[in-house]
Amino acid sequence: MTLPSEPREPRELREPLDPTKVTNQPSLTTSTGRMWLIVGGLFALIAAAVLIWVLPFEPHGLAAIALAVVVLLYAGMVITQLVTRRGRLRLGILAALMLTIAAVALVTLLIIAANQI
Repeated sequence: MTLPSEPREPRELREPLDPTKVTNQPSLTTSTGRMWLIVGGLFALIAAAVLIWVLPFEPHGLAAIALAVVVLLYAGMVITQLVTRRGRLRLGILAALMLTIAAVALVTLLIIAANQI
């Protein structure tokens, strides 16, 4: 860490970014976010189909609530794409929302499966 009074090195002299580091991947640094919407939409569609299939199982209503949450999370992805500026913040939010879709669907399915025993 440099102190505010110390001069910063020019960008050319700094250590180059490691392209294999997860946080330096183009999908999290320079992408427009369109790919996150496409993959997130496909993931939300698959999660919704599975959740619709488990609607009749116990505990009643859990799959319906999870389905609503998945739809709202994807709507959040679309809103994020439209409202935020292009850059790391937008891409990070889109990634977090897609991971949350996955987590909601997985936890719901695990709870429903555990109740079937």
